[in-house]
Amino acid sequence: MSKVRTLILRAPGTNCDEETAFAFEQAGAVVSLVHISQLIDRTKQLKDYQIMVIPGGFTYGDDMGAGKVLANEIRLKLGRDIERFTENGGLILGICNGFQVLVKTGILPGLLPTSKLPLTLTTNDSGRFECRWVYLVANRESRCVFTRGIERMYLPVAHGEGKVVADPKVLPGLDVVLYYTDEQGNTKAGYPYNPNGSVANIAGISDATGRIFALMPHPERFTRGSQHPRWQSEGTKERGDGFRIFTNAVKWAKSL
Repeated sequence: MSKVRTLILRAPGTNCDEETAFAFEQAGAVVSLVHISQLIDRTKQLKDYQIMVIPGGFTYGDDMGAGKVLANEIRLKLGRDIERFTENGGLILGICNGFQVLVKTGILPGLLPTSKLPLTLTTNDSGRFECRWVYLVANRESRCVFTRGIERMYLPVAHGEGKVVADPKVLPGLDVVLYYTDEQGNTKAGYPYNPNGSVANIAGISDATGRIFALMPHPERFTRGSQHPRWQSEGTKERGDGFRIFTNAVKWAKSL
């Protein structure tokens, strides 16, 4: 396969699709911005792609809760398509609103009925929209293919409902990929390092295969060194911390 085909899913209120598309293009993928209506009416087919991405934004205004309406659309109208896509080895990435959507469909932490979801995302403990940069550490034991070779990252967050809450019984078996930390890498640091109050400082999770991954921070907003908020005073590097997530995905998908 010469090029990896990546689908960036759009819906009313999506606003990070262009940045995410650019990141994947820079990583070597061929990218299509596809509205959910095109998948529903079959003018576009999910099976024609190797990677599916649900980017950040406020789909349908988050009027019934963050990501809830889009999650219902995907679950009720595209559920079997998603199952076939994952069964055939496809990768799925959810960023911010995409994390909320993947959880509320039951796709994460695993393909489950929404009536039995052991995990969800809810309003930040601060009660307000949190928009700033955070420190992250990757779990070396995670199966996630998106974060291979990554140890730490510094990425921006921008969300009002990013708090992960979970049934205590599922936490030991959950594949946590990323944790919020302080500058020293302390994964138990509280607010403001943990911007939303997520249980166990969880910032991103994966399914059991490692091929479905979602995170609240925005890797697409730090793919170039000059996007770092202190690049002028601290110097710059060619690529930002988030870029490797996209290159890892493209590299993996080439093997499909």
